[in-house]
Amino acid sequence: MKIASRVMQVQPSATLALSAKAKKMTANGIDVINLGVGEPDFNTPSKIKQAAIDAIKTGKSDFYTPATGIIELKQAICDRLRKDFAVEYSTDQVAVTVGGKFSLYVLAQTLLDEQDEVLIPLPYWVSYGEQVKLAGGKPVFVMPDDGTKVTVDELEEARSNKTRAVIINSPQNPSGLIYTRDELLRIGEWAVKNDVILIADDMYGKLVYNGHEFVSLIGLSPEIKDQTILVSGLSKAYAMTGWRVGYTVAPREVIQKMNVVISHATSNLAAVSQYAALEALTGDQEVVEKMRVQFEKRLNIIYPQLVSLPGVKLVNKPEGAFYLFPNVAETVKLTGFSSTEDFAAALLEEAHVAVVAGAAFGMPEHIRLSYATDLDSLNEALKRIRKFIEKHM
Repeated sequence: MKIASRVMQVQPSATLALSAKAKKMTANGIDVINLGVGEPDFNTPSKIKQAAIDAIKTGKSDFYTPATGIIELKQAICDRLRKDFAVEYSTDQVAVTVGGKFSLYVLAQTLLDEQDEVLIPLPYWVSYGEQVKLAGGKPVFVMPDDGTKVTVDELEEARSNKTRAVIINSPQNPSGLIYTRDELLRIGEWAVKNDVILIADDMYGKLVYNGHEFVSLIGLSPEIKDQTILVSGLSKAYAMTGWRVGYTVAPREVIQKMNVVISHATSNLAAVSQYAALEALTGDQEVVEKMRVQFEKRLNIIYPQLVSLPGVKLVNKPEGAFYLFPNVAETVKLTGFSSTEDFAAALLEEAHVAVVAGAAFGMPEHIRLSYATDLDSLNEALKRIRKFIEKHM
């Protein structure tokens, strides 16, 4: 059968493909340490799960909800944003979706016409460009001169009369770096001046370490807020990846059209997940802090081990999220592999450690490691990686 051309140009998710392979090896009895997937190793907090159970028992989860979510959850999102960033939104500016990934997908379908351009700074999350292509748009990848965070000058050089939006992800997946207030302010003012939509992917905003500050574009000024579409969710900070709760906060006309797309695509997010999310946002936030502290501890223990590996370079210590994104070009050369992909494949086959090759994030000389797993496993993984490198040197 003939496959649509727009689908033929889209690449599968490298992170999900790697995770599937690692899980298959584990199922075959191989002791694999999977540092490839962005999923907290914590269970969803018990009060959140109990809220879901209560919703089931009382029949609240038995029926369709509005396509963009129950009003109570939308209000909870507005209330949380008010507490966190001192900004005001109304419930008709919120759409609850099947994960943050689907929020981004629906946004692309809603905003982009054929060949509209979206500026995507490197390194980028694996699905940004593919979702733009699926909507008929054109991803324009912008490489920062220093390989870390994009500047206004670099965005302006990439901008054209077809530029519709720019995606700003902070803390970044895969690097864990955070845009400062001044950096975001300059980007925001540039976007307002040039009528470029700011898409703020704040998924990791609550996972920030070692005294660093997370700043959201929506909190900088009324003008920048009006130019910004916020995408976030509960998967990372609340350890709710399986519940698939994401949301978009945007101007009313955008949410209205997203509602049309969602109603024809998925209808509503599962009702039981919505009631679990309601508890997550309105309940005790100490559960988030406890997990954040553990991630911070892991980062501070694992980072020096990683940068001590032969050839590995990671000058900028991650400030948030739960990833490390070192340059391993010299390590690949020292070990005699022809590419980072070959290095990562051999690492999985021989040392049974799964990492993601950096080409998936637009930077092929890097690899991404997740520290969203227990400390014993992380320490063992670093030992295996060192042994693997020394074996091939």
